[in-house]
Amino acid sequence: MARRTSDRDRDFALSRVIAIVNDKGGVGKTSLAANLGGQFAGAGYRTLLLDLNRQANLADDLGYRGSDIDDEGAGLLGAIVAGTPLRPAEDVRPQLDVVCGGARLEDLTPVMVSRLQHHGREAFRVLGDVLAPAAAGYEVVFIDCPPESTILTDLALASARWVLMPTKSDLGGLLGMTLVAERFALAREINARLGLLGVVLFATGSRARAVQDEALAAIDEAFGGSSPRFETTIRHAERTAQDARRLGKLAHELEVEAAAQPAWWEELRTGSRTRRISATAASVAGDYRALGIEVLTALQAAEDAEKTGKSRRPRAGARRKARA
Repeated sequence: MARRTSDRDRDFALSRVIAIVNDKGGVGKTSLAANLGGQFAGAGYRTLLLDLNRQANLADDLGYRGSDIDDEGAGLLGAIVAGTPLRPAEDVRPQLDVVCGGARLEDLTPVMVSRLQHHGREAFRVLGDVLAPAAAGYEVVFIDCPPESTILTDLALASARWVLMPTKSDLGGLLGMTLVAERFALAREINARLGLLGVVLFATGSRARAVQDEALAAIDEAFGGSSPRFETTIRHAERTAQDARRLGKLAHELEVEAAAQPAWWEELRTGSRTRRISATAASVAGDYRALGIEVLTALQAAEDAEKTGKSRRPRAGARRKARA
């Protein structure tokens, strides 16, 4: 009976853990994790980001690389090896905490290979075991998953309640999504509660409707014609992406700074040559705001359906007010 109670508590703690997954790199996983996490935290939701990526690009997007909190994944590795609760770095932004990734996660793959040999696929539950005590204190948790690392991806899928899958409209992004669809089915053998929250088209041209329609058709085919898809797409804005990584700022933070900078003609008149923040930051921030509303709506609809015993939820694009 104690075991059932423990599993029930674990499931409850992990009920708002969202793994952001695609086997292809460069499709927006880290940008989504950072910006959705920052948007939710800014709206008052206590939020946790967990970085499973050995490159730790989340540290660049949030501006903490090389700082005192950046342990390069040592804490995450140690918790998994010892089976002890994770200890997030607090207040990277107000209401936003982080479990850092980094080079130390290189050692995680051989650890998991050994455990798989002894315990089979049940070994992948370990991330959920060490995350659950911390996750209970947050309203939403995002896991930033690395590309082309099946072991680390399987750790995330065995621990998450939901999958959020970004993809670009090119062949590589869609292929990576198809590979995740296959791993998704395997993960449900040990994590039956795992569900697909939705698919997001990332870095698309705002007017490329024909290309987007083709990509959405491919997404439906990959998931058997029933994939929930978010209406919001994150537009391609190379200059804003460069500004974000260079400054360690999120899109909505760049939006504020862009609005406060002097007009270009004032700088021209005074002869100052500061590097300006692109005005497209406001549009990108707006995309993330709209997507955040859709994600919260989808979460709430799924939780309501689960409470009433219904197996279906409204499609991800159905917008209505979401409760915490």
